[in-house]
Amino acid sequence: MNQDKYVFAQLTAFLNRTQFNNFVRKYDGNRYVKQFTCWNQLLAMMFGQLSNRESLRALIVAFEAHRAKQYHLGLGRNPIAKATLAYANQNRDYRIFEDFAFYIMKEACEKRAINILEIPGNKYAFDSTIIPLCLATFPWAKFRRKKGGVKAHVLYDIEAQVPAFYTVTTASKHDSTEMCSIHYEPNAYYMFDRAYDFFKELYRIHLTGSFFVVRAKTNLKYTMVKWKRRMPKYVLTDAEVKLTGYLSEKKYPESFRFIRYYDEEGDREFTFLTNATHISALDVANLYKKRWLIELFFKWLKQHLKIKKFWGTTENAVRIQISVAIITYCLVAIVQHDMQLKRSTYEVLQILSISLTDKTNLRDLFDKTDFNDIKELDYPLFEGLFD
Repeated sequence: MNQDKYVFAQLTAFLNRTQFNNFVRKYDGNRYVKQFTCWNQLLAMMFGQLSNRESLRALIVAFEAHRAKQYHLGLGRNPIAKATLAYANQNRDYRIFEDFAFYIMKEACEKRAINILEIPGNKYAFDSTIIPLCLATFPWAKFRRKKGGVKAHVLYDIEAQVPAFYTVTTASKHDSTEMCSIHYEPNAYYMFDRAYDFFKELYRIHLTGSFFVVRAKTNLKYTMVKWKRRMPKYVLTDAEVKLTGYLSEKKYPESFRFIRYYDEEGDREFTFLTNATHISALDVANLYKKRWLIELFFKWLKQHLKIKKFWGTTENAVRIQISVAIITYCLVAIVQHDMQLKRSTYEVLQILSISLTDKTNLRDLFDKTDFNDIKELDYPLFEGLFD
């Protein structure tokens, strides 16, 4: 029964603690630890994300205010000192939390899997977002001469609306360099912006039996091999082309599809490159249109979770905080799915943020008020997505 459990404890019950402990043993995370374990650290960081704490000091103040409830929240019996949490974030292997983030992302993707556009196969968008940092405080995160920052590269499942993979680098890394870290699935679709017009990696996608859709750069050198004369409305060109540049031709020696599409709504013209020859040109354009979901994900993550203000200055602490933010996001997505909540992620987080230390059943917590905002029902993860 959940009637005597705090809301935060009910929420974290959706996490697989056994799997987390496997990662802790893999990296020897609890070595020499007597009280504040890696599990306690994870829950403490998640509590900070869900309660919208601005700093490490603000998080510790919240723990002190609820010290009598601390054990039942899963945070251990002993008071958490600021130095204890800071030391754990600085020294414990970030890969424990990163691997657990990969595990829970996979779980969320599998649970929330749907099929859009009536095209079989998983569909992903890959992009990055820069998180600016003060170079004086984070000297390891060099970006420009007087600026610092890190870059989160995310592979986003546009059907499940959760991330499927991510990696963190300094902001000076070019976006396309991280394409090699993706494990491509056969018969899956990958959408990229023009920054990822990297033909060596695009050819690797082609060889794995996957499909890519990428915007072409304006200086693309190619020759027409074959083209269609009759095309649907808004499709300006649908042709088979081959690269003519000396280096690009070596990186992608085969021909691929070249599509020019006119977007009437935005009064813009788009040029796409793809190896998907079995779907229509309009399907290619619609697939790329779904890539915008990853931009909304980045915007939402920065606005509603703590990945802009960090609770530690080392690279290890930054990586742990980003991992915990993604774990928190995926946990909320899993709770939404398992409890079949007809609420946006924003609304769920707002309710949780003021109820973490209440003894209310989760079902009762979300059913207390009627949900009347019909605009959010179709895409509960993003409010007003297509307003």
